[in-house]
Amino acid sequence: MSEFVADFSGAMVTSSPNHGPRVDGRAPDMIVLHYTGMPDDDQAHSWLCNPDSQVSSHYFVHQDGRVLQLVPESARAWHSGKSCWSGERDINSAAIGIEIANPGHPGGLPFFPPVQIQAVVELCRDCGQRWQIAPERVLGHSDVAPIRKVDPGENFPWAELHVAGIGHWVEPAPVGGGRFFQRGETGQPIEALQSMLSLYGYDIEITGNFCERTKGVIEAFQRHFRPQKVDGIADISTIDTLHRLIASLPKYNQV
Repeated sequence: MSEFVADFSGAMVTSSPNHGPRVDGRAPDMIVLHYTGMPDDDQAHSWLCNPDSQVSSHYFVHQDGRVLQLVPESARAWHSGKSCWSGERDINSAAIGIEIANPGHPGGLPFFPPVQIQAVVELCRDCGQRWQIAPERVLGHSDVAPIRKVDPGENFPWAELHVAGIGHWVEPAPVGGGRFFQRGETGQPIEALQSMLSLYGYDIEITGNFCERTKGVIEAFQRHFRPQKVDGIADISTIDTLHRLIASLPKYNQV
């Protein structure tokens, strides 16, 4: 594809052919963050620009903080695949996708360099302001595709982004003892748990059965909002953190 003018002034354009129109010309109202999961930054960037890969993102953030724009924000990049949030299943039409260079789980889940996170903050702030993206609509790939995807991983500093004005966050409740729910349990408490996860936006069926899907969604929630322990068990810490996140959403705080 031909070159275009970067939407984010801090980005250098390196075009990817892997994109299409947003369905019905939709304006983005989400940001989805990914890690590349590859050991080499340049290799990951090349893959996102390779027509054979059939994948892309709007932005690519190097470990040294350099930001590249691969696809115009007006176009639909191919970064989220089969995914869902708050009942919406075409996440690629709704979102701006940002790939963050990091080896991820395959590479031992290394921490993200501060200069890289600062670049992500500046990019997300700019996109969020221009498109009026709500904090609770800044999500990880694992949020919109539980079980199938685990990026950007439990070492991604969501709390740090929140302090900088990016994303929705509450301080997670301490991990401790007490009653918990896990795979195989059934009943009204499980139904209530599934309802809360669905209310927040996760793609989960409300059945009252703590099935494998429920475990995977709990893991996705923990990976983002209670990263100290990701085990798919709905302990008091997980449930309390989820409850306070929902309670702090703007739609539940209107006078």
